[in-house]
Amino acid sequence: MPAMFTDLPDLAAERLGGAVIAASDEFFAPKEGLIKPTQPEWREGVYTDRGKWMDGWETRRRRTPGHDWAILRLGLPGIVRGVVIDTSFFTGNYPERASLDGCCLGDDPSPLSAPSIPWFTLLLPSSLEGNKANLFALEGEPRRVTHVRLNIFPDGGVARLRVHGEVVPDEHFFGPGLVDLAALAHGGLAVACSDRHYGNPQHLLFPGPSTHMGDGWETRRRRGPGHDWVVIRLGRRGTIERVELDTDHYKGNAPGSCMLESCDSGPGFDPDSARWEPLVPEVPLQPDSGHQWTAANGARMATHVRLGIYPDGGVARLRIFGRAEPVPRAAR
Repeated sequence: MPAMFTDLPDLAAERLGGAVIAASDEFFAPKEGLIKPTQPEWREGVYTDRGKWMDGWETRRRRTPGHDWAILRLGLPGIVRGVVIDTSFFTGNYPERASLDGCCLGDDPSPLSAPSIPWFTLLLPSSLEGNKANLFALEGEPRRVTHVRLNIFPDGGVARLRVHGEVVPDEHFFGPGLVDLAALAHGGLAVACSDRHYGNPQHLLFPGPSTHMGDGWETRRRRGPGHDWVVIRLGRRGTIERVELDTDHYKGNAPGSCMLESCDSGPGFDPDSARWEPLVPEVPLQPDSGHQWTAANGARMATHVRLGIYPDGGVARLRIFGRAEPVPRAAR
């Protein structure tokens, strides 16, 4: 797993299907602002009919007992490893403290429809600083989460909420047919890379095509020997049949070539000591293009894939299509 929880995907991201579905109050700024994909901004001198325009979620000043809250449906269910409660530009109007609860509701479309919501604590009430990204690593028992509730004490404004974690997919994704074993939605995760100067390697596994050059994995210009690489942990152990790689939007900075390898590893995976086997031999890449290859070791089981790019550059998306290993009935 990446060293910093902020390197993990934001499970609540709008582009992954996340949504803010309810809030106790949103008088000054709407609840949807919590998960905007952009960085918070300040607009000097801009006011609405409710007061100063603020980029985020802001409640009115509470004059009764209690506290304010907002409920988010995660775009992808998973284990939450850390949260960022960003109070950027909230200086005299941020909450003193915040906490986070989680629940796992299966196929229930909304936690508000449940007669008794089984919330459990992810983050105990913790002090916040104003005009700052407040980071909290979560150390509790790992539990699958589909919804989170942000509690703020007693009221105020939060610019952004990021819920970083590892995806735990539904079993129905893994039937007998071909499936993208590396997809973020299926539990795939970039666990190590040589460099991430211009782009998070998790972008390789995002759904849909990339939208711009910043929506992929790009390394800095290599000035010494060697090449760049990224290791992907597959969402499910399986046999790989086909690989797709896109260099969309990378025109003057696509790698000259690439190579893919796979390994079958148990717990305690170490990329340096793993037994890597050829999956796709070194092949040239074209800028701003899609590529597809048949896997060279389709008969072998794999848990991880390593993509090497020569010598450096940017890749937009990587798809690893294969057949997932069936889960024993007793383990379902």
